[in-house]
Amino acid sequence: MLGDEAIALGALYAGISGVYAYPGTPSTEITEYIQLSPQGRSGAVHSRWCTNEKTAMETALGMSFAGKRALVCMKHVGMNVCADPFINSASTGVRGGVVVLAADDPSMHSSQNEQDSRFYGKFALIPFFEPSNQQEAFDMMASAYDLSEELELPVLMRTVTRLAHSRAAVTPGEMRSQNVLNPETETSNWNLLPINARRRYKVLISKQPEIAARAEASPYNWLEPGPEGGLGVIACGNAYNYVKEAAPQGISLLKVSQYPLPAALVRKLAEHCSSILVVEDGQPFVEEQVPALLGAGYKVEGRLTGRLPRVGELSPDNVAAAFGIAAKTTFPPSENISPRPPQFCQGCGHRDVFTVLHKIYEEHPEGRVFGDVGCYTLGSLPPYKALDSCLDMGSAITLAKGAADAGLRPVLTVIGDSTFTHSGMTGLLDAANENSPITVIISDNLATGMTGGQESAGTHKYEAICLALGVEREHLHRVVPLPKNIDEIEAIIRREMEYEGLSVIIAERECMQTLARKMRAKNAKK
Repeated sequence: MLGDEAIALGALYAGISGVYAYPGTPSTEITEYIQLSPQGRSGAVHSRWCTNEKTAMETALGMSFAGKRALVCMKHVGMNVCADPFINSASTGVRGGVVVLAADDPSMHSSQNEQDSRFYGKFALIPFFEPSNQQEAFDMMASAYDLSEELELPVLMRTVTRLAHSRAAVTPGEMRSQNVLNPETETSNWNLLPINARRRYKVLISKQPEIAARAEASPYNWLEPGPEGGLGVIACGNAYNYVKEAAPQGISLLKVSQYPLPAALVRKLAEHCSSILVVEDGQPFVEEQVPALLGAGYKVEGRLTGRLPRVGELSPDNVAAAFGIAAKTTFPPSENISPRPPQFCQGCGHRDVFTVLHKIYEEHPEGRVFGDVGCYTLGSLPPYKALDSCLDMGSAITLAKGAADAGLRPVLTVIGDSTFTHSGMTGLLDAANENSPITVIISDNLATGMTGGQESAGTHKYEAICLALGVEREHLHRVVPLPKNIDEIEAIIRREMEYEGLSVIIAERECMQTLARKMRAKNAKK
């Protein structure tokens, strides 16, 4: 199974009643696996996509309030979106078990940053897991849900791209039944008025010794002692595999896959060794904590000291190099093969939008086009070169508004349909409240196209949403992005650019990938 599939199957075997998620690589396959499972198809496990990660987290907490187990899935940047309910859920506690799965993306294969979600677990003061292989990913789900209900706390599980998208054999155990409906009775715990929040925070602090003790005794953390006085290694999660493959004989090894960092095991390793190398995929989360446990005089190395690369994901080769082992012979890129950057699919509606924007952009070099996260971000690359920003989900409209507030003209913005409902609507409301002089293009391909064509929350509702948010009817347009309609689209954009107020153009045409799948399915039935 893929690591994502092992996590999904583990959650099903642990008796979840719902999975709540917004698609994002490398986490998407978890929810898709559950949707295609017998439990998902029958409706026994709720598995529809959510509008964003915040709504996913809050809805999962609602299921927990009712006494049932829920899974929340997202990529690492989604943790930023759901941070408010995630952090507060440590104070409310949970009734039915809640596991929050954060799939990190070291090396930014399809992401805006390399943030490490383990910091969120430490920030929230809750237990968190980091599987080292697919079997552990499966087994940890049951452990995490049991721990969540025993401690009455949410539990974070962090994985990385290399584990999420690699395969290994998984042996499942016995499937657990879903919890019975058992709503929360101590409702004051969930009402974080200051008087309750102060009380609940004290309860959270009182649980810290037990959380730490569980990590010390965890079957997912263990010490493999080597010769006295040699090198000690702390290997976290997936990095354990690289160490086992690349390290020479004669090291002492501490595997860490359940947190908080097991301090007693770290001290025991240090007593046995003269120095410690911390090998972890992501940021120097453990490396920063170890000196605080052992004292400044103890030699600790890793990403911060340069013994391992400071950025990017780990590999057997760069871990071997940290042990002084020469990397394997590689070959330089061929002079006969040119790099091929990603491009829009043939026939994609985004192409027609950016064909127009490229022309206008060249004529108005003083203006700017603000973009967002989605397939259409490729409009920043040649041959279009017609996007000036891609900050985070939903940022296009708010960046554009701020630039217009500063006096920049003309200001256009491109945002996708799923991104608009994810977190763009609030920005449009701000713009509508001030009638900001920006032209917003909602490039609607009727799907969450970048992550595989999942359903989009606002399909066929965008005109109604824009009108409800305050966009004037005469400055709200709907077009079909096709080559034959380019002149019409150009004329509308140019007219609205001259308007000193808010205008919205909805460019609607189905994603070629989802359309092709529908056609194949239709033809297969004939």
